[in-house]
This record gives sequence, structure tokens and C-alpha cells, in this order.
Amino acid sequence: MGAQWKQKWRELSAHQRGQQFGKLVKEIQVAAKIGGPEPDLNARLYAACAAARKESVPRDTIERAIKKGAGLLDGEKVNYEEVLYEGFAPHKIPVMVECLTDNRNRSFSEVRTVFNKSAGGTLGTAGSVAFMFDHVGVVEAVHTDTKLDAEEAAIEAGANEVEPLDDEEKVPEGQKGARFLCDRPSLNTVSKELAARKWTIVTAEMAYIAKDYPELSDEQREEVGEFLRALDDNDDVHRVYAAIR
Repeated sequence: MGAQWKQKWRELSAHQRGQQFGKLVKEIQVAAKIGGPEPDLNARLYAACAAARKESVPRDTIERAIKKGAGLLDGEKVNYEEVLYEGFAPHKIPVMVECLTDNRNRSFSEVRTVFNKSAGGTLGTAGSVAFMFDHVGVVEAVHTDTKLDAEEAAIEAGANEVEPLDDEEKVPEGQKGARFLCDRPSLNTVSKELAARKWTIVTAEMAYIAKDYPELSDEQREEVGEFLRALDDNDDVHRVYAAIR
């Protein structure tokens, strides 16, 4: 069950990689604004900083993003707001598009353009697609003990469900990976409980999980992938969730 569609980083051009760096920094700023500047007390910020370090974002850039998000820099404030768009990718694949933007009108216009340019893409209204997803807390974590019982860890941490995490980019060789699903208000608590049990948090976020995944041919999957990449290439688009495995 994939929480978030994302293109492989190794396939990105230099320009696209620069865009992704910007999105990582934006996530750090927003996480610090919402939950405070201490990564150990802010699961979302901890995961955002870890993701940025993994992609070689400079330490000074990370530290400045934290301070800016937390309002610790004179005259510099974070004014991003979260905006959600719903619609269908080609072949009627449900899509949720999460934006972090300082200009709602610009974001709507640019997201609408991507949908309009795609054969089969349709931008819907609020609520037109959301019922096809579960909005939950997602914690992806790894542990050095490969024999550890992830289901037991989920119960102890207060998660509702757990499933294997097989993403090679997130799970180091010789370690065990798991994706824990929980109620949204429990996200920070579950993250802290897992960390206390020596799990390393890779991702901690609110996410949209598709309830069903339509069958697609290889050709159809590629068409959907091209559409999702076009969305993801927009600077304001923060995350894209789609009913595609």
C-alpha cells in the first residue's frame, strides 16, 4: 500500500533536483512552524530533516529553514498555506494534490492547467475524490534488528496497522522496514514511541491512502506516471497521492 506517489530521485534532471531541494526546505519550514524547532520533539520536523540530509541538503540550509519556520529570524516569516486539490488522472485514477503555497490563485491556475492539458485528466471539486482515500497518520521507520516483530511494535506504539516497507531507498541493507498507520492525532505519539524502541523514523506525515487500486496495463501506468510527474514538477505541489501501486 503506497502512501505517496513519487518519482525516483535518480531519474531527476539537475533542474528538477533543485526543485526537490526547494520542496524539502519548504517542508522543514512548515514543520518547524507547526510543531516547533526541536526535531526530537517534532516528528514531522525530524523526518523532514532526515530526508533533507539524505539528499545532501547543506546543514546550514537546514538550520536556517528551521529557524525561519519557527519565526526565529528577524523579519523573515513563513507564509505558506496548505491547499488540497482533487481529481482524476488518465484512466480515472483518483488523485489528491497537496500544495504548500503563498499564492492560492497561482497554485489553482497551474494545477488546473496540468489537468486540462492531460488527455483524461479531470480536476474535481472538494469532496469529489477524497472519499476514495483514508486520511491517516503514516510513520515509516527502520530497525537494525531484522527479527523484530513489527506487529508487536505497532501495538506498543499505538498504531492501528503495520505493513512491510520494501523501499530500497529508505531501508538500508540488513535492516527491517515497516510502515505504521495511525489516527492523525496520534502521529507524534506513535513516532515518539517507536523512536523510544530504537526505530529510526524515515517519514512522519499525514497522508492519503487509496482504498482501492484499479488495474492498469504497462502502457496505462506510463501515461498516469507522466501526468503525475507533470504535477510533481510544479514548485507549489508538495505531495501527490494517487491510487496507483
